[in-house]
Amino acid sequence: MYLTPTKWTTEEYHRMIATGILDNRPVELLRGEIIEMSPEGEPHAYFSSEAGEYLIKLLAEKATVRLDKPITLPNNSEPQPDIAIVQRLGREYLQHHPYPENILWLIEYADSSLEKDLEVKSKIYAEVNIAEYWVVNLKRRTLIIFREPQDGEYASKSTLTSGTIYPLAFPDMAISVNAIISN
Repeated sequence: MYLTPTKWTTEEYHRMIATGILDNRPVELLRGEIIEMSPEGEPHAYFSSEAGEYLIKLLAEKATVRLDKPITLPNNSEPQPDIAIVQRLGREYLQHHPYPENILWLIEYADSSLEKDLEVKSKIYAEVNIAEYWVVNLKRRTLIIFREPQDGEYASKSTLTSGTIYPLAFPDMAISVNAIISN
């Protein structure tokens, strides 16, 4: 007899959080499965923090930059991207985490989680039409840009090692690739 893993809804996951079942457990909900998150090494923590500070200063009043905070997606996913650039909705986020329509773009820093971030999370984000998703490959110090979600995949993928990038949400704003990948 083959047993299938239990799938959880976002509501069930929130109840587990509220009751303390998941306290002190670094997990996220991906397509109904509670997945343990990879531990953050020093480079991951350093580069994501520095990039977060850079983006907070750069975006000032244009957007909210959330570091290591959950987002809620309709495909029974509640990942915690390293950096989420979201609409400024203030106290509305007391009622819910950002939904796809609130998300301008997401950034993940990846070392041991590279395959999950490139394969699993890119599809989860494309499925809910998040316009832009960046992955920093910490081993190679590259920035991988995913754009144009179509049919659960991103149609556009490019890799940068230097220069500037213009996010879709702010096409007139030049962001230094070095500030994101190597600060």
